[in-house]
Amino acid sequence: MVNKSYIVNRPIVNLLCLLAFSIFHSPFAISAETWWGAAVGLGHEQPYTNLSVFDLSTQDANNQLVPLFLSSDGQYMWSDGAFRFEAVNGEIKPSVAMETVKAGNTLRDAYLAAQAKYFPANGQLPDTLFFTMPQYNTWIELMYNQNQADILRYAHAVVDNGFPAGVLMIDDNWQRYYGNFEFKAERFPDAKGMIDELHALGFKVMVWICPFVSPDSPEFRELEAKGYLLRNPNGGTAILNWWNGYSACYDLTNPAAADHFVQVLRNAQKQYGIDGFKFDAGDNNCYASAPYLSYDQSATTVDHTTSWAKIGLSFPFNEYRACWKMGGQPLVQRLGDKDYSWDAVRQLIPQMCVAGLLGYAYACPDMVGGGQFAAFLDIDENAFDQVLIVRSAQVHALMPMMQFSVAPWRILSKDNLAIVRRMAKLHAQFGPYIMRYAHQAAKTGEPIVRLMEYQFPHQGFENVKDQFMLGDKYLVAPVVDNRLEREVRLPKGTWRDDLGKRYKGGKTYKISVPLERLPYFEKIK
Repeated sequence: MVNKSYIVNRPIVNLLCLLAFSIFHSPFAISAETWWGAAVGLGHEQPYTNLSVFDLSTQDANNQLVPLFLSSDGQYMWSDGAFRFEAVNGEIKPSVAMETVKAGNTLRDAYLAAQAKYFPANGQLPDTLFFTMPQYNTWIELMYNQNQADILRYAHAVVDNGFPAGVLMIDDNWQRYYGNFEFKAERFPDAKGMIDELHALGFKVMVWICPFVSPDSPEFRELEAKGYLLRNPNGGTAILNWWNGYSACYDLTNPAAADHFVQVLRNAQKQYGIDGFKFDAGDNNCYASAPYLSYDQSATTVDHTTSWAKIGLSFPFNEYRACWKMGGQPLVQRLGDKDYSWDAVRQLIPQMCVAGLLGYAYACPDMVGGGQFAAFLDIDENAFDQVLIVRSAQVHALMPMMQFSVAPWRILSKDNLAIVRRMAKLHAQFGPYIMRYAHQAAKTGEPIVRLMEYQFPHQGFENVKDQFMLGDKYLVAPVVDNRLEREVRLPKGTWRDDLGKRYKGGKTYKISVPLERLPYFEKIK
């Protein structure tokens, strides 16, 4: 006798299988997997669940972009150009048909296949000092009042307070105007002498620059005559609206304009002894308010972003915040300016992990405590949340790079300053280990900072956003709120924490984390 409960209608089964295949392989709606990608500044929203429409041609969430999605099940989706997308209940819905490839069974499989094809590592690194010593930026302390006396005072305070010297960045408004690369004489009576003194203290010195040119300046007239500026639809020189007002802009799709710009920067280096440049702006939205005419007539908003990023390849000391499809290149990538808030501290780990997933391995988690313009304005110095500053420094300490701006010695108690100083020295102590993985990234494209799901696939780590792997040996679990304890999820294996205690993996542990402690776990088996 035949058991009729097992009789199936074969044509219906075939139809259902065909429908299932079309759903799961359609470039316009991918589901049933966990997805990351596209925008570093959306890292804290990933893996995606629900996200309103995001346009890669006009939005960048203040950070780097790559037209790539990666799944926990080994798939990736790629598009050569910018597009819009949204996430609905975990489904990625792009506005264009994307190449979809099943590269393996894990997030790591998907990443390594995509990066090898679209943004392979080129074997080069930014200067190694970025990784081995802390960085210091004068922005929060001086804002637009960059001046010789206060810059030297800040640098001497770094050394006098026992912090390791590293890269020092002089931020916006040191120059006479945009497009000019001479120090303001009234604020810098001896700019060359200042930089010599900074070098003697042990610093390498970078200065802030942008692609904009102040209208009707001598540089403006020279560049306009040479055809090196973007034009408006009427053929005249375009004036762009950006956060510091209205300016003309280099047309860096023109190779002659790009070469000219690089030479101008090299001349500034020779004149003052500058080591490199912080390349700000270049965001896609800078070029989105009008259809600007350029040397490359097919250039889109994101192509201008890429042209700006390529300038930095001529300088080992560089830093970027906005990029498009520049993974695998020896460019330092900083996270976008963060608020002075716990929410901002919680964004650092997931955004840094997504930076690595998009090929931007040489990354820095913004500035300790936050680097957003208004982050520390109108705050009573006696009312700073010192716990937030300390915990932020602990998140930075075992990242590939660590950058200070607000002066810890100005806003912290003696005890809390000692903790932050120890974090700066811990970063330097881990420098050789970090460099090992930086060199690996330059060779293989493997991220330095890794999602737990990347390193330990299919162990339930998809949504873990408050701990990360530094290389393949250390699990780092900072506290990202104002508590003195946290839970740590350890992958399978045997682990030893920063206090020497051993743990059996595959479990979740609640640990005590007094303010002076940064928990990290070494995989020993």
